[in-house]
Amino acid sequence: VQLQASGGGLVQGGDSLRLSCVVSGRTLSGHAVAWFRQSPGKEREFVAAIARTGGATYYTDSVKGRFTISRDSAKRTVYLQMNRLQPEDTAVYYCAVGARVITSSLGVATAYDYWGQGTEVTVSS
Repeated sequence: VQLQASGGGLVQGGDSLRLSCVVSGRTLSGHAVAWFRQSPGKEREFVAAIARTGGATYYTDSVKGRFTISRDSAKRTVYLQMNRLQPEDTAVYYCAVGARVITSSLGVATAYDYWGQGTEVTVSS
């Protein structure tokens, strides 16, 4: 199973970016998908997730109303639309997929089975 993340870049505050994560070797059906991020000197942080079943979405408070996670199961692709970006959003963003992630663990990095290589997002002020 491989996850290939892309879409990062250098933008100014207030701009938008859309990250993509293409999953090969496994269907997304029945799997939780998520985005995490990590800034220099900080631990990996949960950003957003879609539950295994039902399609419910979850976000960390700092991105609610600005970021939207979505999935296209036919394309095996997970997206993170990021609007009104702020310098605090600067980080390497990682996508993750998990077959047995329960709702209460969607924000726990160790609950996921597979990870992408990360795509860097830099937001200037």
